[in-house]
Amino acid sequence: MSEQDQNTSPGYSNQRLTKDQQDQLLFMMLVQQHEQICMMGLGKIKNPGTDKIERDMGSAKYAIDTLEMLQRYTKNNLPNEVDNFLEQTLTNLRLNYVDESSAEKNEKRKDESSEKKDETEGKE
Repeated sequence: MSEQDQNTSPGYSNQRLTKDQQDQLLFMMLVQQHEQICMMGLGKIKNPGTDKIERDMGSAKYAIDTLEMLQRYTKNNLPNEVDNFLEQTLTNLRLNYVDESSAEKNEKRKDESSEKKDETEGKE
């Protein structure tokens, strides 16, 4: 595929993009993919495969770790706009992860206390 074909291929807008612009767009799309994986794992958006809200904190953590690795490996090698996008995305995901982790711990405590209450009532 010639560079001209790449610049106007489907998936890119009709505007002509330089190779750097294409790379920046692809990088930002990669970040967005991991953001969606994380948000699905946090139970913030539906899993398109099951059409259900499913919480999988391990997959959310994996997506954050992957973006953090990308940030380390691309340090001082990204345009400011792309670097800021990555940093803002990571900040948002980390805050949501902490929020959901706290909610998960609170749910476990409630479950444990209601189990203890049920056991205590059963002995009386």
